[in-house]
Amino acid sequence: MSGLKGRFSTVVKSKISKGLDRAENPSETLDYAYQRQVENLQNVKKGIADIATAKKRLALQQQQLAEQGAKLDAQAREAISAGREDLARAALERKQATVQEAGSLEQQIAQLQSEQEKLIESEKQLEVKTEQFRSKKEVIKAQYSAAEAQVQVSEAATGVGDSMADVGMATQRAIEKTETMKARAEAVDELEAAGTFGDLTALGPGQDDVDRQLDELGAKSAVDDEFARLKAELQSSAPQRALPADDTATADNSESKKPAAGDGEAPPSG
Repeated sequence: MSGLKGRFSTVVKSKISKGLDRAENPSETLDYAYQRQVENLQNVKKGIADIATAKKRLALQQQQLAEQGAKLDAQAREAISAGREDLARAALERKQATVQEAGSLEQQIAQLQSEQEKLIESEKQLEVKTEQFRSKKEVIKAQYSAAEAQVQVSEAATGVGDSMADVGMATQRAIEKTETMKARAEAVDELEAAGTFGDLTALGPGQDDVDRQLDELGAKSAVDDEFARLKAELQSSAPQRALPADDTATADNSESKKPAAGDGEAPPSG
């Protein structure tokens, strides 16, 4: 069962592949591939813009932390001047937290900057490849169009194209049908000459098929005459049939008992 499924799958895939190969247009395929490359290039540019936006937001946060740190530093100075060392220490602790957070933002900004530079380099390379592919695509499309036109002209000139093949097949079928009809006509003529297709409407009451055929040939009376002649010839040429012995004796006795002429027996009176 698994072998049957495998064969079925192979057949289906081969049919699909063959159908796709017929339906595939190289020009459309190249245009689609170029469109995908353009989309990829746009995605890279969008990624660069997103990184730049994220980096800008981190820079704003870093600036805010720097301003907050400067403000805390000023507050610590004022607290020390006012003799509030506890407030000055608390302000300095907050300042230290902002400095650490600003340092973390600085690392994130550096990482984003590195990724942005990589994407920019990839964008340049992809843009060059896309432009090269676009030029190559147009050349291939032009070559394909020229080759396709050449094939069409050659097929039309030599008669090997699909349309001419259809015309050739139709012509061949017409010739075969013509030959068949000619043979059929000749066969009908032969059968008609042989009397096979007689006039069936000539049959009248009491006539059978033999009479109809004899009437059509005009030979009924001739057949009757020939039959009588043959019968007479057979009767004349056949030997006389011998009588049996008993019949012979009886015949002899009958002859002996007959009175001879002039035996004194008077002839019957008239």
